[in-house]
Amino acid sequence: MTGYFTLRETENAVSDRLDGLLIDIDAMTALSNLHRAALVVRNHFEQSVLRDVDLSWTGFVVLWVVWIWGDVETRHVAKESGISKGTLTGVARTLDNRGLLNRSTPAEDRRLSVLSLTPMGKALMTELFPRFNEEEVYSLRGLSARKIAELSRTLRHLLNHFEQTSQQRQVEVRKRMRSSRLPAIAADRRGLD
Repeated sequence: MTGYFTLRETENAVSDRLDGLLIDIDAMTALSNLHRAALVVRNHFEQSVLRDVDLSWTGFVVLWVVWIWGDVETRHVAKESGISKGTLTGVARTLDNRGLLNRSTPAEDRRLSVLSLTPMGKALMTELFPRFNEEEVYSLRGLSARKIAELSRTLRHLLNHFEQTSQQRQVEVRKRMRSSRLPAIAADRRGLD
């Protein structure tokens, strides 16, 4: 089971709720499944390979980014990790307290903060990542090499699409949203019931 409700129960409930709305069901289903799969994978990793080393998914991703890029500014770590700078502050503090990460301020620009792995952090990632990769392999078990390559290409296409168009699209959508009645509905404290 992937959540409290089975995949079939969720699909049936969504179909019932959305009946009559003018939406693209295929697009919604694809992204809903992508989201749900990401949550299941994250939970599996946190409850298996990351559990005994006491790392959250976010903690692991921060270590991964710094392990791959070396000394890197916190703003870049936050962006690459998909978290806010405020969230990174807490995660980095925890990893620093555990002796896995160092935070430093470059002498040439005291406004910046740079993260780097400690020797213990490097040793952890070097030992942990092969085990992490075993779970990546497990996660895709049952897919042929061709299907895995196809999945990678599809996800890369999605990422490139967002990289190239997302900022402009966000501006357009926010403009349309502000001129709709949705902000008023959301702000109405009495609710719509």
